[in-house]
Amino acid sequence: MKFFIDTANLAQIQEAHDLGILDGVTTNPSLMAKEGIKGEAAILQHYKDICEIVGDGDVSAEVLSTDFASIIEEGKKLAAIDSNIVVKVPMIKDGVKAIKWFTDNNIRTNCTLVFSAGQAILAAKAGATYVSPFIGRIDDSSWDGVELIAQIAQIYSIQGFKTEILAASIRNALHIVKCAEAGADVCTCPLDSILGLLKHPLTDIGLAKFLEDAKKM
Repeated sequence: MKFFIDTANLAQIQEAHDLGILDGVTTNPSLMAKEGIKGEAAILQHYKDICEIVGDGDVSAEVLSTDFASIIEEGKKLAAIDSNIVVKVPMIKDGVKAIKWFTDNNIRTNCTLVFSAGQAILAAKAGATYVSPFIGRIDDSSWDGVELIAQIAQIYSIQGFKTEILAASIRNALHIVKCAEAGADVCTCPLDSILGLLKHPLTDIGLAKFLEDAKKM
């Protein structure tokens, strides 16, 4: 399973890269705004900066439009930034139409805001490179987000779809483990969730014991 970091913060992206586990980045307008990135020129430059850190990994850049023609124009502009840009398109009717257009024109896509297996099927049929189920938000609505990952994984396997399942809206380290078990191809999450995988009380206890015994040598 690939690890993407869900942020627009360059320092956090660099830290994930330095840790040696960074496979890509996902962003959205909210994350850009959080970093104070405003205006088209600044946003495009920020994507370039992200791509430089990530290297060969994929960087999802989200369109802000909701009608077919505007999604296409915006997506072409984003795709021109760098070869590893993946155009992030919402799961709406015009979004699905745009994904098919992008697929036919060799532009990779990430279908975002997916909350059902039916939506995931449509995204795969249209040729999306990635499909992003938002498991944390599903959990918030009293349903099981990880179960949706497993359902999509089973459907894609049976039907032979090539679209990769990108588990999004991850809230904690346990979500990452559960998504790996359920068959997610990628998880995207804040850096804190990834660093949470490092933590275990027995590791801390064991290390403290080793260091204490080392003093006796």
